[in-house]
Amino acid sequence: MIEAAGLALLRRLDPETAHALALKALRLGLAGAAGPVTSPRLITRLFGRDLPNPVGVAAGFDKNAEAVDATLGCGFGFVEVGAVTPRPQPGNPRPRLFRLPQDRAAINRFGFNNDGLPAMAARLRARRAPGVVGVNLGANKDSADRAADYVTLIGGLRGLADFLTVNVSSPNTPGLRGLQDRAALDALLRACREAAGETPLALKIAPELDEAALADVAELAEAHGLAAIIATNTTLARDGLHGPHAAQAGGLSGRPLFHRSTEALRTLRRLTQGRVALIGVGGVDSAETAYAKIRAGASAVQLYTGMIYEGVSLGARIARGLDALLARDGFDSVAAASGADAA
Repeated sequence: MIEAAGLALLRRLDPETAHALALKALRLGLAGAAGPVTSPRLITRLFGRDLPNPVGVAAGFDKNAEAVDATLGCGFGFVEVGAVTPRPQPGNPRPRLFRLPQDRAAINRFGFNNDGLPAMAARLRARRAPGVVGVNLGANKDSADRAADYVTLIGGLRGLADFLTVNVSSPNTPGLRGLQDRAALDALLRACREAAGETPLALKIAPELDEAALADVAELAEAHGLAAIIATNTTLARDGLHGPHAAQAGGLSGRPLFHRSTEALRTLRRLTQGRVALIGVGGVDSAETAYAKIRAGASAVQLYTGMIYEGVSLGARIARGLDALLARDGFDSVAAASGADAA
């Protein structure tokens, strides 16, 4: 009831202001804490660690690692912060975040606004609570050598996170998605792998990649020993949207992305045959949508936009519901259900 009242209040505010207040409430302990949500069925091996459950927070929710421990305390199995760039940058002009309530969606054109590498590293060093945390990496908009930006970030964050995500799929940094082309991606991943040492690396891709491009991603992920592929980032598509903000520029997230991102996930599962872990993102707003991602091939899922409409307790509710769905269908683990519908 308290969270419902808080959500109603936040929805009266500008979306970016509401987001900042939600993070502050988390830091102050005002959002409640479910504690670890887990069961033998939910425990998931990923990034060389045992997650209490496979429901994570996607990058973008906590860009600057301001509320990591508090977010983990709300019942999530893991958290990804960022995106971070080597140098601080303000991002694009406001307004740059728009709610689409009729579609249970959002459009953002933040442009990698963040406090930069030194601030991110300091906050991660100050963490006290246990839990699996990754960092999403991006390049500065005005960088002369974007590949070098990723290497710089890896060097500055190695040992401070459980995994690092090479994000080459944000639609809000001009030219960034060109790094998904095979030759550019091959060179980038080679440099990142060398810089990372033993730190697990993930790659976050765009939902617009066709099957040939996904095949390149799958092959390069295996060749460079990536721990996971995160599928997918936001989309530039605008099919069937409603409301006054439907034509805003930026990346679309939430429920309209579910089918497109899940099909990319299913294709990647067929291409990798489980040799690279997959994390499903895009339209996860219930236990049923999380379960569909897992059955399509995901080892874990992430959410962000769903929390705009359901609050931070959504992660714990999804984890509990997922446990019940696994039990209903006779699966003794997430791993056993992963890929059940991928053929």
